[in-house]
Amino acid sequence: MIITRHDSPVGQLTLVSNGSQLTGLYVEGQRYFPDLTVAVKRADLPLFNDVSRWLDDYFAGKKPPVQSLPLLLQGTAFRMKVWELLQAIPYGETTTYGELARRLNETGGMKTCARAVGNAVGHNPISIIIPCHRVVGADGGLTGYAGGLDVKRKLLELEQM
Repeated sequence: MIITRHDSPVGQLTLVSNGSQLTGLYVEGQRYFPDLTVAVKRADLPLFNDVSRWLDDYFAGKKPPVQSLPLLLQGTAFRMKVWELLQAIPYGETTTYGELARRLNETGGMKTCARAVGNAVGHNPISIIIPCHRVVGADGGLTGYAGGLDVKRKLLELEQM
């Protein structure tokens, strides 16, 4: 596991890689932060340069393509399906946990509920790039975000520019 740090308008981010793919992007202090005691710090990894450019573009209000980054997600089949749905939420738009559950029930053949979806969303290992911040409560209010509601609010405000 290789890591580096990236300063951003929402605080310090930790980028995690297996050497060729991004496996994690975490906001400092967020829930479900992995144990990085065995990680090697290395800022010169070409992938980290690409991810840092992507993040700088994103925070500058641009809409960088996610497809340009090699991402590696690892999780249960259910979480993988939820994370796939997160990637389909357009920039500047939001959806609800309930709507994601409905989509899984209709198209994914998975019987689930908003609470289970919320758990999977909260365990998204590549925040910001996989936009879990675009999921809101049934009433449109900001609910749960592993990186904190202030960070979620800032990300949503940035996308409304």
